[in-house]
Amino acid sequence: MKSPGFRAIREHQKLNHFPGSFQIGRKDRLWRNLLKMQTRCGKKEFNFFPQSFILPQDIKLLRKAWEEGASQQKWIVKPPASARGIGIQVIHKWSQLPKRRPLLVQRYLHKPYLIGGRKFDLRIYVYVTCYDPLRVYLFKDGLVRFASCKYSSSMKSLSNKFVHLTNYSVNKKNTEYKSNSDETACQGHKWALKALWSYLTQKGVNSEAIWEKIKDIVIKTIIASEPYVNSLVKMYVRRPYCCHELFGFDIMLDENLKPWILEVNISPSLHSNSPLDVSIKGQMIRDLLNLAGFVLPSTDSVASRPQTRSDSTCSLGSALKEKPRPASEHFTAEKMKKAYYLTQKVPDQDFYSSVLDILTPDDVRVLVETEDEYSRRGQFERVFPTHISMRYLRFFEQPRYFNILVTQWEQKYYSNKHKGKCHPRAWRGYLSQAGSSLRSWETLELCVLRGSCLPPH
Repeated sequence: MKSPGFRAIREHQKLNHFPGSFQIGRKDRLWRNLLKMQTRCGKKEFNFFPQSFILPQDIKLLRKAWEEGASQQKWIVKPPASARGIGIQVIHKWSQLPKRRPLLVQRYLHKPYLIGGRKFDLRIYVYVTCYDPLRVYLFKDGLVRFASCKYSSSMKSLSNKFVHLTNYSVNKKNTEYKSNSDETACQGHKWALKALWSYLTQKGVNSEAIWEKIKDIVIKTIIASEPYVNSLVKMYVRRPYCCHELFGFDIMLDENLKPWILEVNISPSLHSNSPLDVSIKGQMIRDLLNLAGFVLPSTDSVASRPQTRSDSTCSLGSALKEKPRPASEHFTAEKMKKAYYLTQKVPDQDFYSSVLDILTPDDVRVLVETEDEYSRRGQFERVFPTHISMRYLRFFEQPRYFNILVTQWEQKYYSNKHKGKCHPRAWRGYLSQAGSSLRSWETLELCVLRGSCLPPH
């Protein structure tokens, strides 16, 4: 859907895309935005993608890099907006480069980590529930997709897609392709991600360290899309609830087990062609929809009816309907607080931590929503915000108040969630506004679920 089309989404509806997510979903935009981040934040922090050129704009830069490289170098050529391996080829001669059409040309990762002599990539499922504040989850399992022929660095093998491409849609056409129905088994040409971690651990590899690097790549890549998406959400989307998105990140490990991002899919395949697919994708989608939650339509948009038990026990989201404009004094206080924390030139941790001293009704609403969502995560792992997320705030093109708020909350209470939930001082601003004597998180949560005691939003 084009960005203006998002205006048609009603308050209680949810679409499985954010406007502008193509800024990382299209191959050319992904590399352009990652390169922009690398220029702004340094190569040390953004060195997880291969050297890339977008044609025809970068043809002179590509020629220069080509001539400076070794004689036996390989390049991979991709259409900027295709999927399933369509139109991809590996070349080693300038004359093989297609002319007169848009292309992405990347330096080929010619020394991949091999298992059984074959190269492979990882399909990592990344779920973003909100961009402001940013909330990013990784599913703990995924797919490992192998090339169906053994890898060769020979120039003669470059035209064999079964050697150099790992896409399932390509390799399933090979008569030698072997399926795998056991999610715990390291066999066939498709494994579960957890099976790979088990295999590598048995080989003495620290698979947890690889996973941490993958999380770092995911967070930074999502941040690269953040200014575009947030701008369009504010312009065209009625409320943050109306959008969510599942991304399929394709990651490859080189011979040193360093992860590299290959591409990001904004419509990852959810077809389940085997028991392995059903097991992983089925669990993932179940947990995703539980995380998504739901909002009941407002009483204005449905026929009046008696309240049922299910009405009063629905997800927190049902209480987060649009409210009348806040009283001017509360609105002004919230606006001043946000401006105060966004305009400091050299903020330090002590300054940032004071954001929790007195919470506005808006603060509490965001924190309640964040905690409630976290409690429904299932097999998803939240990677932003976490107690170490402060280090990522410098990568945002524009600071966001709610990112500061939730990262400080996590930093203070991550090791003792109960303390954070029941801290009376933390909720002082909210409670005074609500005119309530709530003493615990459970009471507050019940109040929110029933839609009572809620400050205007």
